[in-house]
Amino acid sequence: MRILYVFRSLAVCGGIERVLVDKMNYLSSKYGYEVYMLTTDQGTHPIPYSLEKKVHLEDLGINIYHQYRYHGIKRLLVARRLAHLYEQRLSERLHTICPNVIVCTMANSLDINILARLKGNIPLVAESHSIFRKTICHEGLKNRFFSFMYQKGLSKAQVVVTLTENDAIEWSKVHSCVKIIPNMVHLNKGALSSLDQKNIIWVGRFDYQKRPMEMIEIWQKVYPQFPDWHLYIYGEGELRQDLENVSCSIDMNIHICQPTDKIFDRYRSSSVLVSTSLFEPFGLVIPEAMSCGLPVVAYDCPYGPASIISDGLNGFLVKMDDQEIMIRKLCMLMDDRSLRQRLGHSAYESSLRYSDEIIMPLWKNLFKSLSSL
Repeated sequence: MRILYVFRSLAVCGGIERVLVDKMNYLSSKYGYEVYMLTTDQGTHPIPYSLEKKVHLEDLGINIYHQYRYHGIKRLLVARRLAHLYEQRLSERLHTICPNVIVCTMANSLDINILARLKGNIPLVAESHSIFRKTICHEGLKNRFFSFMYQKGLSKAQVVVTLTENDAIEWSKVHSCVKIIPNMVHLNKGALSSLDQKNIIWVGRFDYQKRPMEMIEIWQKVYPQFPDWHLYIYGEGELRQDLENVSCSIDMNIHICQPTDKIFDRYRSSSVLVSTSLFEPFGLVIPEAMSCGLPVVAYDCPYGPASIISDGLNGFLVKMDDQEIMIRKLCMLMDDRSLRQRLGHSAYESSLRYSDEIIMPLWKNLFKSLSSL
C-alpha cells in the first residue's frame, strides 16, 4: 500500500504536525506501507518530531506564504504564479509516486482543489483537523468564496474524515460520505499522578482559540481561596508577553512556561488540567493528561471536549463561558482529594481508547476499502 499525504509543512511544534508524524510512522513501521509526504513550505526548517527513515518527506519548494509579502493586485498575481507552480510540481510527483490513496489535511482550499483536478482515479481522503464551522464559513464575501472553493474540491473526495461525532454531523451537510476517526494520542507509559501536588496545569498555544487569558481570569478568582496552590501554563504564541506581564503584576503563583518534551512529567506533577478553548476539533492535551490520571475541567466548546469527557465521571464539562461554574468545579477538585482520585482513575481508563492500537486499525480499514475501489 502506498499512501501520500499533502500538507503545508512539519515545521512547528503543533498538534496536527505531531498527529501526522505519528500516523505516518505507524503506517510505515507497523503495517509496512510506503508512506510519502509532500509539503509546500517546509524549506530548511527542522521537523520537531522524530520521523521514521522509511517515511519519504519531500518539500516542493512553493513557499506559498510569500504571497503575503505583497498587497492588492500584486498579491493576487504572486498567488496565481505560486498556485501554477504548485500544480505543476505536484503533478510530476503524483505521476512518479503513483499512490494508492491520497490524504489531504484541508489546511487550505488550494490543496484540496489542485488534488481534485490532478488525482484522476486515485481515491482522495479529505482529513479535517479543524471544525466545520471554521472551514465552511458563510459570513462575508471572502469567506463565502473560500467556502465555495472548499466544497468544490470536496466534491471530488471519496470521504471526509473528521474527529468527533458532532462535527461529522456538520460535515454531512456538504458531503455524502463522512467517517469519524479520532486522533491517536501519545499516552502516558509511566506512573500516574499521585494527585497530591497543589498544582493546576494548562497546556496549549497562546492564541485566541486556546484562550490562556481566560485561565488567568479564572485563577484570579480561585487563588484567594487556595493561596498555597500554583498554576502552570505551558505553551508558546502571540500572547506570551501579555501573559507574562499579567502573571508578574498580580503575583498569584502563576508560572508561564515554555513548551517541553517532558510534558508527561509535568502532568504527573499536577492534580488537575483545565481547558478554556473557544473551539477544539479534538483537544490532544485532554486525553494526554487523563492518561496520567488527571481529572480535567473544560468548557464544553465545539466539539472535542464533549467527545472525551463524561461530565462527573472522568472530569467536568462546563457550559461555554460560564466562568462561575468553571470556578466552582475547579475549586471542588482542589478541595477534595478523594474526588480527584475517583475522577482521575476514570480519566485514565477513558484515555486508553485513543491508543494507537485502537485508532490505527480504523485508518488501515479505510485505506483498504478505498484502494479496492
